Amino acid sequence: MFYAALDVSLRSVAICIIDQDGKVRLERSVPSDVPDLVRCLREFGEPIHQTGLEAGTLTQHLTYGLKEAGFDVVCMEARQVNAALSAMRNKTDKSDARGIAQLLRSGWYSRVHVKSVESHYIRALLTSRKVMQRKCIDLENEIRGLLKVVGVKLPMRLRGGAFDAAVRDTIRKRSRT
Repeated sequence: MFYAALDVSLRSVAICIIDQDGKVRLERSVPSDVPDLVRCLREFGEPIHQTGLEAGTLTQHLTYGLKEAGFDVVCMEARQVNAALSAMRNKTDKSDARGIAQLLRSGWYSRVHVKSVESHYIRALLTSRKVMQRKCIDLENEIRGLLKVVGVKLPMRLRGGAFDAAVRDTIRKRSRT
C-alpha cells in the first residue's frame, strides 16, 4: 500500500508518497492545481491507498478534484497535524509532506468533513450579500456625515432605494436657494 501526502500552499504542493513500511518512494513539488496533482499521482505508477492533506483554504477544491479523479482523499484536522509536525526540527514543505504521510500511514489523525460544493456556493452568496449591505450602510452614513457639514439633515430611516431619492431631492432644493 502507498500513501500520498500533500503539503498545500497557495502556489505549490509538496507531495510525498510512502509505502506501508514508511519508506519514501516519491517526493516532488507541483503547482497547486488539480490536473497537475492528478498527473503526478498517476505517473507514480502504483495504486495509492489514501491521499491526505491538512484542512486549509484550498481543501475543498483539491479534495473534490482528487475524489473525482478516483483518489481516496483524507482531510486531516489542521491543529492536530500542526502539533505533530511542530516537533520536527527541519520545517520545510518537503519535510511537512513527509510528516503528513507518516500520520496518514499510522492513522494518528482526525478526519475532517469537507462541505459540499453547493454549501460553499451558498455561503459565498450569503457572505457577499452581507458585505454589500454593510458597504451600502457605510456609504449612506458617509454621505449623511458630509451633508451635515453643510447643514443638511436627512430623515433617520431611508431604506430600499429611498435614500438616493431623498439625497437628490435635498441637493436640488439646496441648490435652488
